[in-house]
Amino acid sequence: MCRHLAYLGAPVTPGELLVEPPFGLYRQSWAPRAQQYGTVNADGFGLGWYADGDPTPARYRRAGPIWADASFADLARVIRTRALVAAVRSATEGCAAGEDAAAPFAAGPWLFSHNGAVAGWPDKLDAPAGRLSPAELLELPARTDSALLWGLALHRLRAGAGLGEALAGAVADVTAHTTGRLNLLLTDGRAIAATAWGDTLHHRSLPGAGVLVASEPYDDHPDWTVVPDRSLLLAGPDGVVVRPL
Repeated sequence: MCRHLAYLGAPVTPGELLVEPPFGLYRQSWAPRAQQYGTVNADGFGLGWYADGDPTPARYRRAGPIWADASFADLARVIRTRALVAAVRSATEGCAAGEDAAAPFAAGPWLFSHNGAVAGWPDKLDAPAGRLSPAELLELPARTDSALLWGLALHRLRAGAGLGEALAGAVADVTAHTTGRLNLLLTDGRAIAATAWGDTLHHRSLPGAGVLVASEPYDDHPDWTVVPDRSLLLAGPDGVVVRPL
């Protein structure tokens, strides 16, 4: 269910990371190589990125498949950014459709994506949802398991939690009551946090350039590293740290 990627580092165009690689996210929308659940990611896509000097990210999202959007390749060719999150979606059964349900979700300086599905959606999530105020529930961008996970992480971020603490807390909220595939991705444009929980996750350092975190590698370079299941990844200018969840 879904594929996503985050980048942090020297200025690049999204096209260099998403479209040009032989097995980039663009291709993963119809031919993923490591996806264990579902075969096609055609239920929407999104790109979020940061412009220099502006801490609030911009987004471009659509409800249809990325390959059907004639404007995306041009957009990805001319933007330059030091940080981005992109995702292609395979919708969980029972979740809302449409652009509002496509990652990345955003609030303030943060971008968030979820690759996976929550078992028993929505019945098993009454207790985790109870952590959110009525106003926070109304603020959720879509009626999806991913949006609720975003709400749980955002609740912690607004209370002062760091990126990793916010994701780990959201995973704990859900797994206390049900199971699922909870690969979460979060950035504030300065660092990246991600969880590997039930699905594939990889990272790669680009010497002198930056770091990539992705559901699956976009090429066959040997520097891609598998993140162990049930792990939390933290990436920033000082490197990548992976620890058990």
